[in-house]
Amino acid sequence: MSKFLFLYSEPTSALQVTGSTPHGIYDTDSEFQSDSLTTCKYVASKLGHPVMQLEFNSGSIYACFEEAVSEYSQQINHYNTKNWMWEHYGNSVTGSNFSSTGSHQAETSVGGLSFTLSEQYGQFVNVGGNATMFTGSITLTGSKQVYDVLNDSILETTPGDNDRLEIQRVFNDGPAAISKFYDPFAGTYDNIELLDSFGFGNVSPAVSYILRPISYDLARANAIETNDLVRKSAYSFELINNKLRIFPKPESADAGEKIYFHYYKRNDRTDVTQNYTLDKVSDPSNIPYKFITYSEINSMGRNWIRKYTLALAKELLGIIRSKYASLPLPNGEVSMDGEALKAEGREEKANLLEELNTFLEAVSKKEQALTEQEVANSQQEVLNKAPLKIYIG
Repeated sequence: MSKFLFLYSEPTSALQVTGSTPHGIYDTDSEFQSDSLTTCKYVASKLGHPVMQLEFNSGSIYACFEEAVSEYSQQINHYNTKNWMWEHYGNSVTGSNFSSTGSHQAETSVGGLSFTLSEQYGQFVNVGGNATMFTGSITLTGSKQVYDVLNDSILETTPGDNDRLEIQRVFNDGPAAISKFYDPFAGTYDNIELLDSFGFGNVSPAVSYILRPISYDLARANAIETNDLVRKSAYSFELINNKLRIFPKPESADAGEKIYFHYYKRNDRTDVTQNYTLDKVSDPSNIPYKFITYSEINSMGRNWIRKYTLALAKELLGIIRSKYASLPLPNGEVSMDGEALKAEGREEKANLLEELNTFLEAVSKKEQALTEQEVANSQQEVLNKAPLKIYIG
């Protein structure tokens, strides 16, 4: 009588797979069921069946197959996490960037945390962010030099008890810079018809500006504002603990003149690197990648899974056979190859994981960018050596 309670027998139906795997992750996937059957037969034949007796049943191979698929899914998820963590940072863990079946969802986020951080930094120069900029004003009183921003000014919003204001700019209310380079003659004579065709009517910049990019006007307006601020400004200021000090000290004749300022409420600002709640992706532990659906794995991935299943089965069979150094026979005994099988299976597992990780690293965003750079540099070198055409006549 054999010392082993379970011996391998050829499976006959894919329906046997359901309920035979430890976790049942893929049992309802019809392709997983059918491939489990064929993989089971493949592994058994590679281990010597039917010539050699195998000391485990088909359920053990199904378990190895499930583990191999899970390992492949984990490696792919690690790859996606390394590639896309920066993009997912701060996204909802239930957002549209993640599929219900795993990591085979196309990446739709563009910029991710890069854009979010840029918005926060841009807020300081009024080109982004998520905090509202407000406007306040102070009416100068006689020769008073120091004003309490919270008590002496008219604010667009009423700050709370713990609010601190971040003043971005203090200025006099002057005319818009664009008004300083309008052409008063732009809407006269023969220009009216041309201006109307552009939709400007009779009040517009001259035609010479119309035909230039808008960036020209923006740059010119900015230069005029900077010139007025540096060369013509009557005041400068310092702000300490919500106390605004005006320089030079106003005179009695300045009474009634208004000083305006733009400000943020500090409590409105959010630190995008720290203030995430539990429903936001903050690190690899809560990025919502799931096990990949087996039916979505291509033939290249399934081939790796089949080989990894064989390696796991070798290791398992080696562990079983290692419990006995030999088995008695009528005329002697036979030595078991448990230790050799264990070592072989573990070596094959390590090699397969290294092979997969090497491949994933080669197709990572970083490596693809470096490859594109090398191609572009090579093409540029070729173009540099190509003589330019000479046109005559």
